[in-house]
Amino acid sequence: MAYTKTNQEIDKIIEGGKILGEILETLSHMAKPGVTGLEIDTEAERLIREAGGRPAFKGYRSRKSDPAFPSTICFSINEELVHGIATKDKVIKDGDIVKIDIGMQYPAQNGYFTDTAITVAVGEVSEKEQQLLRATQKALYKGINQATVGNTVADIGRTIQNYIDPQGYGIIRDLVGHGVGHAVHEEPRVPNYYDKALEQWTLKPGVVIAIEPMISLGNHHVETAADGWSISMVDKANCAHFEHTVVVTQDGPRIATLRPSEKFPAS
Repeated sequence: MAYTKTNQEIDKIIEGGKILGEILETLSHMAKPGVTGLEIDTEAERLIREAGGRPAFKGYRSRKSDPAFPSTICFSINEELVHGIATKDKVIKDGDIVKIDIGMQYPAQNGYFTDTAITVAVGEVSEKEQQLLRATQKALYKGINQATVGNTVADIGRTIQNYIDPQGYGIIRDLVGHGVGHAVHEEPRVPNYYDKALEQWTLKPGVVIAIEPMISLGNHHVETAADGWSISMVDKANCAHFEHTVVVTQDGPRIATLRPSEKFPAS
């Protein structure tokens, strides 16, 4: 399969992913009232470059005709879901739901890509919102546990959907997880819902994917801001996003970007 990685490539992905998980944990602790997106972004770039990596998102274009993404992290608050630009005008307030998404190429020259995200509840957040964050993170773990040899990509989406749908949340449809490693985004698509076509995409040792549930308190409809990047919920509902880079191995899924304080459940 063209998208599998060699053992040497996986070693570098694991090495870079460990660094990126440590960086994201540091950044998550910065998410406090009065802190700006730009402050967190500046620290993110400093930590990545200090570690010998390169920010994967800064300068990224979906197409050559698109504007280049201007920040190191995607920084999205409340009804903003993903791809928010980290600016000095975005100031965190008590009660905010803050999403930090970060990618790195490691080593900086001719290295390999990892991608990870966290949602942080700042200060006094309602129980309903706290439950959304718990459910989204648990959906990620359930998806990761399906990333085993012989399963299909469809198994990941079906498991996440079967967990989320009964809780009444909206599963975003227009955005999905993806392969990662040689580039920021590779095949296969990894939806957070069942897609029958992906029954054909069997997971093999050496496949590396970014699994990233994106879940809303409202419905699944999203819109893109005038800046061409920031994607928000049309109904203005708060939403959550968690992501890990996962390597499929003979011994089960291995999370490259696990954060130091994070405990991955066995099942």
